[in-house]
Amino acid sequence: MAMTSSRPYMIRALYEWIVDNGCTPYILVDAQGQGVEVPQQHVNKDGQIVLNINPTAVKDLFIGLEQISFNARFGGIPTDLVIPCASVLGIYARENGQGMVFEHEPNPEPPKPDSEAKKDAQKRPNLKVVK
Repeated sequence: MAMTSSRPYMIRALYEWIVDNGCTPYILVDAQGQGVEVPQQHVNKDGQIVLNINPTAVKDLFIGLEQISFNARFGGIPTDLVIPCASVLGIYARENGQGMVFEHEPNPEPPKPDSEAKKDAQKRPNLKVVK
């Protein structure tokens, strides 16, 4: 059975850990990834952007299973950002660099059509007794 990506869970956990320790969480993002909405004028020559997601630096931060979204100011201009979790390359504390870098993940599978999803839901679980 294929499991969902652990990346969004790790991002959330590390974010909380970094903030709880009084540090500033930064995320490294592949700005050229599908669905990434960041100010392109701040993207480096490698196609990446580093974003400060400290609670004092952003507004309406949401770290979901599919994407991270928030509002931040760039040059004093409020900007809505959307970053699919698959495009997050790492999360770390600015003060000491502690955090995690993620391996490249293939693009997530598109959702199954309703008929296939119903078939999957009707399958009986296959359990075995382990001694």
